[in-house]
Amino acid sequence: MISTIIVDDERLAREGLKGMLKEFTDIQIVAEAADVDEALELIDRHKPQLLFLDINMPEKNGFDLLEELIETPVVVFTTAYNEFAIKAFEKNAIDYLLKPISADRLREAVQKARKQIEDIRVQAQRDVLQPDEKVFIRDGDRCWYIKLEDIRLIESAGNYAKIHFDRYQPLIHRTLNSLDERLSNKLFFRANRQQIINLNYIDKIEPFFNSGFLMYLKDGTKVEVSRRQAVKFKEMMSL
Repeated sequence: MISTIIVDDERLAREGLKGMLKEFTDIQIVAEAADVDEALELIDRHKPQLLFLDINMPEKNGFDLLEELIETPVVVFTTAYNEFAIKAFEKNAIDYLLKPISADRLREAVQKARKQIEDIRVQAQRDVLQPDEKVFIRDGDRCWYIKLEDIRLIESAGNYAKIHFDRYQPLIHRTLNSLDERLSNKLFFRANRQQIINLNYIDKIEPFFNSGFLMYLKDGTKVEVSRRQAVKFKEMMSL
């Protein structure tokens, strides 16, 4: 079953989409939300695999919601406006459905979501890499075979990830979420939506905006740790 949350400020739109989704026996709607704050709470609680997300909502919009998430479900945007399509796909949405949603387009979106979720599942089943292991990295014509512990920082670049080690910053065709699944939390920590840091490279930590942290790595890089991740860091690392 694919656990799913619908986020839309219009009750009739939520009800209509729920009705259409009854066609798909593997879609399990675990919750629905009318605004971003409610959605954030429900996503933290249920950790859904799939999100049907409206864009225009009061106070905060669908893009604001994604900015606050660390682990993002597969996202299908649902909206009455076509001008947000480019930005939606920049946020790695799997599809963009215009209201009123047609049955054919919904079937197409669900099929895309199924494939993406299966790819994520297969990736997650691969063994977690241990801190003392070595990994092969290739970027174009250049190749490296390095120890995981020598990687100080990994940054998101859309569907790619930038690996920082020594003086090099190669790009590999992996998302940050897929790498996060394989990296040991004994060595690496997901600081925010865009960055994973090597705990051994932390030089100092300062309190930061909205109860977060500002971490300084040994090479001088500054990394902002979101409030939610700051709580996790304290739980993991405190005496």
